[in-house]
Amino acid sequence: MTSEEPEPNPTSDHIMDWLEDSVSFLPSFLDDPYHSGEINGYQWWDENQDTGHDLIHTLDTSLNSPSPDAAATTVTANPVNPTISNHLPLPNSAKKRKSADDPIPKTSQNHHNHRRNHGRRIIQAEDGDAAVEEVVAIRKSVGNRKNSAKATGNNCNNSNNKEGRWAEQLLNPCAAAITEGNCTRVQHLVYVLHELASLTGDANHRLAFHGLRALTHHISSSGSAYSAPVGTVTFSSAEPRFFQKSLIKFYEVSPWFAFPNNIANSSILQLLGEETDRTRNLHILDIGVSHGVQWPILLEALTRRSGGPPPLVRITIIAGTAETDQNTATPFSKGPPGDNFSSRLLCFAKSMNINLQINRLDNQPLQNLNAQTINSSDNETLIVCAQFRLHHLSHNTLDERTEFLRSLRRIEPKGVILSENDIECSCSSCGNFAAGFSRRVEYLWRFLDSTSSAFKGRESSERQLMEGEAAKALTNRGEMNEGKEKWCERMRGAGFVGEALGEDTIDGGRALLRKYDSNWEMRVEEKDGFAGLRWKGQPVSFCSLWKLDMNDS
Repeated sequence: MTSEEPEPNPTSDHIMDWLEDSVSFLPSFLDDPYHSGEINGYQWWDENQDTGHDLIHTLDTSLNSPSPDAAATTVTANPVNPTISNHLPLPNSAKKRKSADDPIPKTSQNHHNHRRNHGRRIIQAEDGDAAVEEVVAIRKSVGNRKNSAKATGNNCNNSNNKEGRWAEQLLNPCAAAITEGNCTRVQHLVYVLHELASLTGDANHRLAFHGLRALTHHISSSGSAYSAPVGTVTFSSAEPRFFQKSLIKFYEVSPWFAFPNNIANSSILQLLGEETDRTRNLHILDIGVSHGVQWPILLEALTRRSGGPPPLVRITIIAGTAETDQNTATPFSKGPPGDNFSSRLLCFAKSMNINLQINRLDNQPLQNLNAQTINSSDNETLIVCAQFRLHHLSHNTLDERTEFLRSLRRIEPKGVILSENDIECSCSSCGNFAAGFSRRVEYLWRFLDSTSSAFKGRESSERQLMEGEAAKALTNRGEMNEGKEKWCERMRGAGFVGEALGEDTIDGGRALLRKYDSNWEMRVEEKDGFAGLRWKGQPVSFCSLWKLDMNDS
Protein backbone atom coordinates (compact mmCIF):
# COMPACT_ATOMS: atom_id res chain seq x y z
CA MET A 1 0.00 0.00 0.00
CA THR A 2 1.24 3.43 -0.81
CA SER A 3 0.00 6.73 0.56
CA GLU A 4 -0.32 9.82 -1.55
CA GLU A 5 1.19 13.06 -0.34
CA PRO A 6 -1.59 15.55 0.39
CA GLU A 7 -2.43 18.06 -2.29
CA PRO A 8 -2.25 21.75 -1.38
CA ASN A 9 -5.33 22.73 0.58
CA PRO A 10 -6.68 26.17 -0.34
CA THR A 11 -8.53 26.40 2.97
CA SER A 12 -5.41 25.92 5.08
CA ASP A 13 -4.39 29.56 4.79
CA HIS A 14 -7.77 30.71 6.05
CA ILE A 15 -7.75 28.35 9.00
CA MET A 16 -4.20 29.45 9.73
CA ASP A 17 -5.31 33.09 9.73
CA TRP A 18 -8.19 32.19 12.03
CA LEU A 19 -5.81 30.75 14.62
CA GLU A 20 -2.83 33.00 13.92
CA ASP A 21 -3.03 35.03 17.11
CA SER A 22 -3.11 32.02 19.43
CA VAL A 23 -1.15 29.38 17.50
CA SER A 24 1.96 31.04 16.18
CA PHE A 25 3.54 27.75 15.09
CA LEU A 26 0.81 26.77 12.61
CA PRO A 27 2.47 28.15 9.44
CA SER A 28 5.46 25.81 9.68
CA PHE A 29 3.13 22.88 10.32
CA LEU A 30 1.01 23.63 7.27
CA ASP A 31 4.15 23.69 5.14
CA ASP A 32 5.04 20.21 6.40
CA PRO A 33 1.96 18.49 7.87
CA TYR A 34 3.86 15.24 8.40
CA HIS A 35 6.70 16.78 10.40
CA SER A 36 7.39 14.33 13.19
CA GLY A 37 9.55 16.47 15.45
CA GLU A 38 8.55 16.68 19.08
CA ILE A 39 7.21 19.93 20.49
CA ASN A 40 9.27 21.21 23.40
CA GLY A 41 7.31 21.08 26.60
CA TYR A 42 4.85 18.39 25.54
CA GLN A 43 6.14 15.23 27.17
CA TRP A 44 3.04 13.26 28.06
CA TRP A 45 4.32 9.91 29.24
CA ASP A 46 7.11 8.14 31.05
CA GLU A 47 8.33 5.39 28.77
CA ASN A 48 10.19 3.65 31.58
CA GLN A 49 7.19 2.98 33.78
CA ASP A 50 6.92 -0.52 35.19
CA THR A 51 3.32 -1.21 36.10
CA GLY A 52 3.30 -4.96 35.59
CA HIS A 53 3.18 -5.95 39.24
CA ASP A 54 0.46 -3.44 40.03
CA LEU A 55 -1.70 -4.63 37.13
CA ILE A 56 -1.43 -8.29 38.04
CA HIS A 57 -2.07 -7.59 41.72
CA THR A 58 -5.12 -5.48 40.85
CA LEU A 59 -6.51 -8.17 38.57
CA ASP A 60 -5.94 -10.89 41.15
CA THR A 61 -7.63 -9.07 44.02
CA SER A 62 -10.44 -7.58 41.94
CA LEU A 63 -11.52 -10.79 40.26
CA ASN A 64 -11.59 -12.58 43.59
CA SER A 65 -13.48 -9.67 45.17
CA PRO A 66 -15.66 -8.45 42.31
CA SER A 67 -17.11 -4.96 42.47
CA PRO A 68 -20.77 -4.18 41.74
CA ASP A 69 -19.76 -2.99 38.26
CA ALA A 70 -17.78 -6.09 37.38
CA ALA A 71 -19.32 -8.40 34.83
CA ALA A 72 -18.46 -11.60 36.74
CA THR A 73 -19.99 -12.34 40.12
CA THR A 74 -18.12 -15.57 40.77
CA VAL A 75 -14.62 -16.74 40.05
CA THR A 76 -13.84 -20.25 38.89
CA ALA A 77 -10.59 -22.08 39.35
CA ASN A 78 -10.68 -23.76 35.96
CA PRO A 79 -7.16 -24.57 34.77
CA VAL A 80 -6.03 -22.67 31.73
CA ASN A 81 -5.16 -24.41 28.51
CA PRO A 82 -1.88 -26.32 29.00
CA THR A 83 -0.46 -24.60 25.92
CA ILE A 84 -0.61 -21.27 27.71
CA SER A 85 0.64 -22.46 31.08
CA ASN A 86 3.61 -24.19 29.44
CA HIS A 87 4.64 -21.09 27.52
CA LEU A 88 4.22 -18.32 30.07
CA PRO A 89 5.66 -17.80 33.55
CA LEU A 90 3.24 -17.50 36.43
CA PRO A 91 1.71 -14.02 36.65
CA ASN A 92 3.07 -13.35 40.14
CA SER A 93 6.57 -13.55 38.72
CA ALA A 94 5.79 -11.22 35.83
CA LYS A 95 8.28 -8.43 35.36
CA LYS A 96 8.44 -5.90 32.53
CA ARG A 97 11.40 -6.59 30.27
CA LYS A 98 13.64 -3.54 30.04
CA SER A 99 15.13 -4.21 26.62
CA ALA A 100 14.58 -6.24 23.49
CA ASP A 101 17.39 -8.58 24.50
CA ASP A 102 15.64 -9.85 27.62
CA PRO A 103 14.75 -13.51 27.26
CA ILE A 104 11.38 -14.83 26.23
CA PRO A 105 9.89 -17.18 28.86
CA LYS A 106 11.35 -20.65 28.45
CA THR A 107 9.22 -23.09 26.54
CA SER A 108 9.25 -26.70 25.50
CA GLN A 109 11.26 -27.88 22.49
CA ASN A 110 8.00 -28.68 20.73
CA HIS A 111 6.93 -25.07 21.14
CA HIS A 112 10.23 -23.81 19.66
CA ASN A 113 9.55 -25.93 16.58
CA HIS A 114 6.14 -24.33 16.23
CA ARG A 115 7.59 -20.82 16.56
CA ARG A 116 10.05 -21.13 13.69
CA ASN A 117 7.50 -19.76 11.27
CA HIS A 118 6.41 -16.44 12.81
CA GLY A 119 4.09 -15.68 9.91
CA ARG A 120 1.82 -18.71 10.26
CA ARG A 121 -1.93 -18.36 10.63
CA ILE A 122 -3.59 -18.22 14.03
CA ILE A 123 -6.11 -20.99 13.67
CA GLN A 124 -7.79 -20.91 17.06
CA ALA A 125 -7.65 -17.18 17.75
CA GLU A 126 -11.21 -17.04 19.02
CA ASP A 127 -10.27 -18.53 22.39
CA GLY A 128 -6.95 -16.72 22.69
CA ASP A 129 -4.73 -19.81 23.03
CA ALA A 130 -3.00 -19.62 19.67
CA ALA A 131 -2.92 -15.85 19.94
CA VAL A 132 -0.87 -16.03 23.13
CA GLU A 133 1.57 -18.47 21.55
CA GLU A 134 1.91 -16.34 18.42
CA VAL A 135 2.28 -13.03 20.20
CA VAL A 136 5.17 -14.23 22.35
CA ALA A 137 6.97 -14.90 19.07
CA ILE A 138 5.94 -11.50 17.74
CA ARG A 139 7.34 -9.81 20.85
CA LYS A 140 10.74 -11.37 20.15
CA SER A 141 10.69 -10.55 16.46
CA VAL A 142 9.82 -6.87 16.69
CA GLY A 143 12.74 -6.07 18.97
CA ASN A 144 12.69 -2.64 20.53
CA ARG A 145 9.08 -1.46 20.28
CA LYS A 146 9.93 2.22 20.32
CA ASN A 147 12.20 1.84 17.31
CA SER A 148 9.82 -0.36 15.35
CA ALA A 149 7.37 2.42 14.52
CA LYS A 150 8.90 3.40 11.19
CA ALA A 151 9.20 -0.22 10.13
CA THR A 152 5.63 -1.13 11.01
CA GLY A 153 3.68 2.11 11.03
CA ASN A 154 2.70 1.93 7.36
CA ASN A 155 2.29 -1.82 7.26
CA CYS A 156 -1.43 -1.61 7.89
CA ASN A 157 -2.81 -3.79 5.11
CA ASN A 158 -4.09 -6.22 7.72
CA SER A 159 -7.08 -4.08 8.72
CA ASN A 160 -9.59 -6.68 7.54
CA ASN A 161 -7.29 -9.69 7.89
CA LYS A 162 -7.82 -10.93 11.42
CA GLU A 163 -4.63 -12.99 11.44
CA GLY A 164 -2.55 -9.82 11.48
CA ARG A 165 -4.55 -8.16 14.25
CA TRP A 166 -3.07 -9.97 17.22
CA ALA A 167 -4.02 -7.34 19.81
CA GLU A 168 -7.72 -8.09 19.32
CA GLN A 169 -6.99 -11.81 19.55
CA LEU A 170 -5.69 -11.21 23.07
CA LEU A 171 -8.05 -8.47 24.25
CA ASN A 172 -11.32 -10.13 23.25
CA PRO A 173 -10.56 -13.53 24.87
CA CYS A 174 -9.44 -11.65 27.97
CA ALA A 175 -12.79 -9.81 28.08
CA ALA A 176 -14.57 -13.15 27.66
CA ALA A 177 -12.55 -14.63 30.53
CA ILE A 178 -13.48 -11.65 32.72
CA THR A 179 -17.15 -12.22 31.90
CA GLU A 180 -16.78 -15.90 32.80
CA GLY A 181 -14.87 -15.09 35.99
CA ASN A 182 -11.84 -17.19 35.01
CA CYS A 183 -9.16 -15.44 37.06
CA THR A 184 -6.23 -17.66 36.05
CA ARG A 185 -6.87 -17.21 32.36
CA VAL A 186 -7.26 -13.46 32.75
CA GLN A 187 -3.92 -13.24 34.55
CA HIS A 188 -2.10 -15.09 31.78
CA LEU A 189 -3.62 -12.97 29.00
CA VAL A 190 -2.97 -9.76 30.90
CA TYR A 191 0.67 -10.72 31.36
CA VAL A 192 1.15 -11.17 27.60
CA LEU A 193 -0.70 -7.93 26.87
CA HIS A 194 1.49 -6.09 29.34
CA GLU A 195 4.61 -7.40 27.61
CA LEU A 196 3.41 -6.07 24.24
CA ALA A 197 1.48 -2.92 25.15
CA SER A 198 3.07 0.38 24.15
CA LEU A 199 2.02 3.91 23.25
CA THR A 200 4.55 3.73 20.42
CA GLY A 201 4.95 1.24 17.61
CA ASP A 202 2.31 -0.06 15.24
CA ALA A 203 -1.45 -0.06 15.74
CA ASN A 204 -1.42 -3.48 17.46
CA HIS A 205 0.95 -2.33 20.21
CA ARG A 206 -1.07 0.83 20.78
CA LEU A 207 -4.38 -1.04 20.80
CA ALA A 208 -2.92 -3.46 23.35
CA PHE A 209 -1.93 -0.50 25.54
CA HIS A 210 -5.35 1.17 25.53
CA GLY A 211 -7.25 -2.12 25.68
CA LEU A 212 -5.24 -3.41 28.64
CA ARG A 213 -5.93 -0.22 30.60
CA ALA A 214 -9.64 -0.47 29.81
CA LEU A 215 -9.83 -4.10 30.96
CA THR A 216 -7.93 -3.29 34.15
CA HIS A 217 -10.29 -0.42 34.87
CA HIS A 218 -13.36 -2.58 34.27
CA ILE A 219 -12.47 -5.30 36.76
CA SER A 220 -11.03 -2.97 39.39
CA SER A 221 -13.64 -0.19 39.33
CA SER A 222 -16.19 0.17 42.09
CA GLY A 223 -18.26 2.95 40.63
CA SER A 224 -15.50 5.53 41.10
CA ALA A 225 -14.71 8.10 38.44
CA TYR A 226 -12.32 6.96 35.75
CA SER A 227 -9.13 8.90 35.13
CA ALA A 228 -6.94 8.41 32.10
CA PRO A 229 -3.96 6.15 32.86
CA VAL A 230 -0.51 7.60 33.28
CA GLY A 231 1.02 7.83 29.83
CA THR A 232 -2.04 9.11 27.96
CA VAL A 233 -3.38 12.58 27.31
CA THR A 234 -6.93 13.50 26.34
CA PHE A 235 -8.63 16.71 25.25
CA SER A 236 -9.56 17.68 28.81
CA SER A 237 -5.95 17.46 30.03
CA ALA A 238 -4.25 19.03 27.00
CA GLU A 239 -2.79 22.53 26.90
CA PRO A 240 -5.16 24.71 24.78
CA ARG A 241 -2.59 25.77 22.15
CA PHE A 242 -1.43 22.20 21.68
CA PHE A 243 -5.06 21.05 21.49
CA GLN A 244 -5.76 23.55 18.68
CA LYS A 245 -2.62 22.55 16.79
CA SER A 246 -3.45 18.85 17.10
CA LEU A 247 -6.96 19.34 15.73
CA ILE A 248 -5.67 21.24 12.70
CA LYS A 249 -3.03 18.63 11.99
CA PHE A 250 -5.51 15.75 12.35
CA TYR A 251 -7.88 17.41 9.88
CA GLU A 252 -4.96 17.83 7.48
CA VAL A 253 -3.89 14.18 7.51
CA SER A 254 -7.12 12.25 8.20
CA PRO A 255 -10.71 12.53 6.88
CA TRP A 256 -12.18 10.92 10.03
CA PHE A 257 -13.88 14.23 10.91
CA ALA A 258 -12.88 16.36 7.92
CA PHE A 259 -15.08 14.30 5.57
CA PRO A 260 -18.32 14.57 7.64
CA ASN A 261 -17.66 18.29 8.12
CA ASN A 262 -17.20 18.74 4.38
CA ILE A 263 -20.49 16.92 3.68
CA ALA A 264 -22.25 18.98 6.36
CA ASN A 265 -21.00 22.32 5.00
CA SER A 266 -22.01 21.40 1.45
CA SER A 267 -25.44 20.28 2.69
CA ILE A 268 -25.93 23.63 4.44
CA LEU A 269 -25.18 25.40 1.16
CA GLN A 270 -27.56 23.00 -0.60
CA LEU A 271 -30.38 23.91 1.80
CA LEU A 272 -29.64 27.63 1.50
CA GLY A 273 -29.77 27.34 -2.29
CA GLU A 274 -33.40 26.25 -2.00
CA GLU A 275 -34.39 29.48 -0.23
CA THR A 276 -36.03 32.06 -2.48
CA ASP A 277 -35.86 34.85 0.11
CA ARG A 278 -32.23 35.98 0.28
CA THR A 279 -32.98 38.37 3.15
CA ARG A 280 -33.47 35.55 5.65
CA ASN A 281 -30.83 35.01 8.31
CA LEU A 282 -29.00 31.70 8.70
CA HIS A 283 -29.13 29.96 12.09
CA ILE A 284 -26.98 26.84 12.60
CA LEU A 285 -27.52 24.65 15.66
CA ASP A 286 -24.08 23.11 16.22
CA ILE A 287 -24.25 19.80 18.11
CA GLY A 288 -20.86 18.46 17.12
CA VAL A 289 -17.22 17.78 17.90
CA SER A 290 -15.39 20.13 15.51
CA HIS A 291 -14.50 22.73 18.19
CA GLY A 292 -14.92 25.46 15.59
CA VAL A 293 -12.58 24.01 12.95
CA GLN A 294 -15.53 23.28 10.65
CA TRP A 295 -16.89 26.80 10.34
CA PRO A 296 -14.15 28.96 8.71
CA ILE A 297 -14.50 26.90 5.52
CA LEU A 298 -18.28 27.39 5.50
CA LEU A 299 -17.99 31.13 6.16
CA GLU A 300 -15.58 31.49 3.27
CA ALA A 301 -17.97 29.55 1.00
CA LEU A 302 -20.82 31.90 1.99
CA THR A 303 -18.83 34.87 0.67
CA ARG A 304 -18.64 33.20 -2.76
CA ARG A 305 -22.37 32.48 -2.79
CA SER A 306 -24.48 34.25 -5.40
CA GLY A 307 -25.85 37.35 -3.70
CA GLY A 308 -23.29 37.15 -0.91
CA PRO A 309 -23.70 35.80 2.63
CA PRO A 310 -26.96 36.06 4.59
CA PRO A 311 -27.54 39.35 6.46
CA LEU A 312 -26.81 37.54 9.74
CA VAL A 313 -25.21 34.17 10.43
CA ARG A 314 -25.97 32.75 13.86
CA ILE A 315 -24.23 29.70 15.33
CA THR A 316 -25.70 28.26 18.52
CA ILE A 317 -23.22 25.82 20.03
CA ILE A 318 -24.50 23.06 22.30
CA ALA A 319 -21.26 22.45 24.17
CA GLY A 320 -20.25 19.03 25.41
CA THR A 321 -21.17 18.51 29.03
CA ALA A 322 -18.40 19.14 31.55
CA GLU A 323 -18.18 15.56 32.78
CA THR A 324 -15.64 14.89 35.51
CA ASP A 325 -16.31 11.17 35.14
CA GLN A 326 -14.83 9.93 31.88
CA ASN A 327 -17.07 6.87 32.17
CA THR A 328 -19.82 9.12 30.80
CA ALA A 329 -17.93 11.78 28.81
CA THR A 330 -18.45 11.58 25.05
CA PRO A 331 -15.12 11.22 23.19
CA PHE A 332 -14.05 14.32 21.22
CA SER A 333 -16.92 16.45 22.57
CA LYS A 334 -15.24 18.48 25.33
CA GLY A 335 -12.15 20.63 24.82
CA PRO A 336 -9.65 21.64 27.50
CA PRO A 337 -10.37 24.41 30.00
CA GLY A 338 -9.38 27.75 28.54
CA ASP A 339 -10.09 26.82 24.93
CA ASN A 340 -12.41 29.44 23.46
CA PHE A 341 -12.67 29.34 19.69
CA SER A 342 -15.61 31.78 19.55
CA SER A 343 -13.46 34.93 19.75
CA ARG A 344 -11.12 33.68 17.03
CA LEU A 345 -14.04 32.72 14.81
CA LEU A 346 -15.65 36.15 15.25
CA CYS A 347 -12.41 37.85 14.20
CA PHE A 348 -12.19 35.60 11.15
CA ALA A 349 -15.80 36.39 10.16
CA LYS A 350 -15.12 40.11 10.51
CA SER A 351 -12.16 39.82 8.15
CA MET A 352 -14.51 38.14 5.63
CA ASN A 353 -17.19 40.88 6.05
CA ILE A 354 -19.68 38.40 7.50
CA ASN A 355 -22.06 39.44 10.26
CA LEU A 356 -21.57 36.52 12.67
CA GLN A 357 -23.20 35.94 16.05
CA ILE A 358 -22.21 33.04 18.32
CA ASN A 359 -24.17 31.78 21.30
CA ARG A 360 -22.82 28.97 23.46
CA LEU A 361 -25.06 26.84 25.69
CA ASP A 362 -23.15 24.96 28.40
CA ASN A 363 -24.52 21.95 30.28
CA GLN A 364 -27.67 21.94 28.16
CA PRO A 365 -29.35 18.49 28.02
CA LEU A 366 -30.00 17.67 24.38
CA GLN A 367 -33.44 16.19 25.01
CA ASN A 368 -34.62 19.48 26.58
CA LEU A 369 -33.94 21.67 23.54
CA ASN A 370 -36.77 23.86 22.26
CA ALA A 371 -37.26 27.02 20.19
CA GLN A 372 -37.01 29.22 23.28
CA THR A 373 -33.77 27.61 24.45
CA ILE A 374 -31.98 28.35 21.18
CA ASN A 375 -33.81 31.67 20.66
CA SER A 376 -35.13 30.72 17.24
CA SER A 377 -37.17 33.21 15.19
CA ASP A 378 -39.45 33.12 12.14
CA ASN A 379 -37.21 35.26 9.91
CA GLU A 380 -34.33 32.78 9.80
CA THR A 381 -33.41 29.50 8.15
CA LEU A 382 -32.69 27.03 10.96
CA ILE A 383 -30.37 24.11 10.15
CA VAL A 384 -29.35 21.49 12.72
CA CYS A 385 -25.87 19.99 12.39
CA ALA A 386 -25.60 16.94 14.70
CA GLN A 387 -22.30 15.09 14.45
CA PHE A 388 -21.04 12.24 16.66
CA ARG A 389 -22.93 13.35 19.76
CA LEU A 390 -26.34 11.69 19.59
CA HIS A 391 -25.03 8.16 20.18
CA HIS A 392 -24.30 9.29 23.74
CA LEU A 393 -28.05 9.52 24.41
CA SER A 394 -29.58 6.45 26.02
CA HIS A 395 -31.81 4.18 23.96
CA ASN A 396 -32.83 1.78 26.72
CA THR A 397 -35.71 2.10 29.21
CA LEU A 398 -35.62 5.88 28.91
CA ASP A 399 -35.30 6.43 25.16
CA GLU A 400 -33.51 9.79 25.14
CA ARG A 401 -32.73 9.50 21.43
CA THR A 402 -36.33 9.37 20.29
CA GLU A 403 -37.22 12.11 22.76
CA PHE A 404 -34.49 14.36 21.37
CA LEU A 405 -35.41 13.75 17.72
CA ARG A 406 -39.03 14.58 18.46
CA SER A 407 -37.93 17.81 20.15
CA LEU A 408 -36.02 18.67 16.95
CA ARG A 409 -39.16 18.03 14.93
CA ARG A 410 -41.09 20.48 17.09
CA ILE A 411 -38.69 23.38 16.40
CA GLU A 412 -39.26 22.80 12.64
CA PRO A 413 -35.77 23.20 11.15
CA LYS A 414 -35.21 23.64 7.42
CA GLY A 415 -33.00 20.56 7.55
CA VAL A 416 -31.11 18.22 9.88
CA ILE A 417 -27.63 16.94 9.04
CA LEU A 418 -26.88 13.75 10.96
CA SER A 419 -23.41 12.16 11.00
CA GLU A 420 -22.70 9.22 13.30
CA ASN A 421 -20.47 6.21 13.83
CA ASP A 422 -21.67 3.32 11.68
CA ILE A 423 -21.15 0.49 14.18
CA GLU A 424 -23.38 -1.58 16.42
CA CYS A 425 -24.20 -0.68 20.01
CA SER A 426 -21.83 -1.81 22.76
CA CYS A 427 -23.92 -1.03 25.84
CA SER A 428 -24.76 -3.64 28.49
CA SER A 429 -28.39 -3.85 27.34
CA CYS A 430 -27.32 -4.97 23.85
CA GLY A 431 -25.00 -7.75 25.00
CA ASN A 432 -22.67 -8.80 27.80
CA PHE A 433 -19.38 -7.09 28.59
CA ALA A 434 -17.34 -9.29 26.24
CA ALA A 435 -19.63 -8.62 23.25
CA GLY A 436 -19.70 -4.87 23.84
CA PHE A 437 -15.96 -4.67 24.44
CA SER A 438 -15.17 -6.45 21.16
CA ARG A 439 -17.22 -3.84 19.26
CA ARG A 440 -15.39 -1.01 20.99
CA VAL A 441 -12.06 -2.63 20.19
CA GLU A 442 -13.10 -2.92 16.53
CA TYR A 443 -13.89 0.81 16.46
CA LEU A 444 -10.59 1.77 18.07
CA TRP A 445 -8.62 -0.54 15.75
CA ARG A 446 -9.91 1.30 12.68
CA PHE A 447 -9.02 4.61 14.28
CA LEU A 448 -5.48 3.53 15.23
CA ASP A 449 -4.86 1.74 11.94
CA SER A 450 -5.95 4.79 9.94
CA THR A 451 -3.89 7.20 12.05
CA SER A 452 -0.81 5.02 11.49
CA SER A 453 -1.19 5.67 7.78
CA ALA A 454 -2.18 9.31 8.27
CA PHE A 455 1.01 10.10 10.19
CA LYS A 456 3.17 7.89 7.93
CA GLY A 457 4.00 5.59 10.83
CA ARG A 458 5.88 8.36 12.62
CA GLU A 459 5.56 9.00 16.33
CA SER A 460 3.73 12.23 17.06
CA SER A 461 2.41 13.94 20.18
CA GLU A 462 -0.54 15.19 18.13
CA ARG A 463 -1.40 11.65 17.09
CA GLN A 464 -1.20 10.41 20.67
CA LEU A 465 -3.58 13.14 21.82
CA MET A 466 -6.20 12.14 19.23
CA GLU A 467 -5.73 8.44 19.98
CA GLY A 468 -5.94 9.01 23.73
CA GLU A 469 -9.26 10.78 23.23
CA ALA A 470 -10.58 8.05 20.92
CA ALA A 471 -9.56 5.38 23.46
CA LYS A 472 -12.11 6.80 25.92
CA ALA A 473 -14.65 4.78 23.91
CA LEU A 474 -13.27 1.62 25.54
CA THR A 475 -14.28 2.72 29.04
CA ASN A 476 -17.16 5.08 28.33
CA ARG A 477 -20.49 3.63 29.41
CA GLY A 478 -22.20 6.22 27.20
CA GLU A 479 -20.79 4.81 23.95
CA MET A 480 -24.06 3.35 22.65
CA ASN A 481 -23.63 3.40 18.90
CA GLU A 482 -26.18 2.24 16.37
CA GLY A 483 -25.79 1.32 12.73
CA LYS A 484 -26.96 3.60 9.93
CA GLU A 485 -30.19 1.69 9.28
CA LYS A 486 -31.29 1.99 12.92
CA TRP A 487 -30.63 5.74 12.92
CA CYS A 488 -32.64 6.13 9.71
CA GLU A 489 -35.51 4.22 11.28
CA ARG A 490 -35.42 6.57 14.29
CA MET A 491 -35.39 9.69 12.11
CA ARG A 492 -38.39 8.51 10.09
CA GLY A 493 -40.24 7.58 13.27
CA ALA A 494 -39.66 11.10 14.65
CA GLY A 495 -41.26 12.77 11.62
CA PHE A 496 -38.37 13.31 9.19
CA VAL A 497 -37.86 12.18 5.62
CA GLY A 498 -34.48 11.54 4.02
CA GLU A 499 -33.14 13.91 1.37
CA ALA A 500 -30.50 12.72 -1.10
CA LEU A 501 -27.21 14.58 -0.90
CA GLY A 502 -26.72 16.96 -3.81
CA GLU A 503 -24.40 16.31 -6.73
CA ASP A 504 -22.04 19.09 -5.64
CA THR A 505 -21.93 17.60 -2.14
CA ILE A 506 -21.03 14.15 -3.46
CA ASP A 507 -18.41 15.50 -5.85
CA GLY A 508 -16.89 17.62 -3.09
CA GLY A 509 -16.66 14.61 -0.77
CA ARG A 510 -14.89 12.51 -3.40
CA ALA A 511 -12.49 15.35 -4.22
CA LEU A 512 -11.62 15.73 -0.54
CA LEU A 513 -10.81 12.03 -0.10
CA ARG A 514 -8.29 12.15 -2.96
CA LYS A 515 -5.88 14.10 -0.75
CA TYR A 516 -5.83 11.34 1.88
CA ASP A 517 -4.64 7.73 2.00
CA SER A 518 -6.02 5.60 -0.83
CA ASN A 519 -7.56 3.14 1.66
CA TRP A 520 -10.27 5.70 2.42
CA GLU A 521 -13.37 5.51 0.27
CA MET A 522 -16.80 7.06 0.01
CA ARG A 523 -19.90 5.01 -0.74
CA VAL A 524 -23.23 6.55 -1.69
CA GLU A 525 -26.31 4.43 -1.02
CA GLU A 526 -28.62 4.28 -4.04
CA LYS A 527 -31.78 3.86 -1.97
CA ASP A 528 -31.36 7.03 0.12
CA GLY A 529 -28.50 9.04 -1.40
CA PHE A 530 -26.56 9.17 1.89
CA ALA A 531 -22.76 8.99 2.05
CA GLY A 532 -20.70 6.49 4.03
CA LEU A 533 -17.02 6.79 4.94
CA ARG A 534 -15.04 3.54 4.91
CA TRP A 535 -11.52 2.52 5.85
CA LYS A 536 -10.18 -0.50 3.95
CA GLY A 537 -13.71 -1.45 2.98
CA GLN A 538 -15.10 -1.36 6.53
CA PRO A 539 -17.70 1.23 7.64
CA VAL A 540 -16.55 4.10 9.85
CA SER A 541 -19.34 6.69 9.73
CA PHE A 542 -22.28 7.89 7.65
CA CYS A 543 -23.58 11.34 6.69
CA SER A 544 -27.27 11.99 6.04
CA LEU A 545 -29.62 14.88 5.29
CA TRP A 546 -33.20 15.08 6.57
CA LYS A 547 -36.19 17.35 6.14
CA LEU A 548 -39.55 17.58 7.87
CA ASP A 549 -42.08 15.00 6.76
CA MET A 550 -45.00 17.27 5.89
CA ASN A 551 -47.34 14.25 5.90
CA ASP A 552 -46.52 13.59 9.54
CA SER A 553 -48.95 15.14 11.96
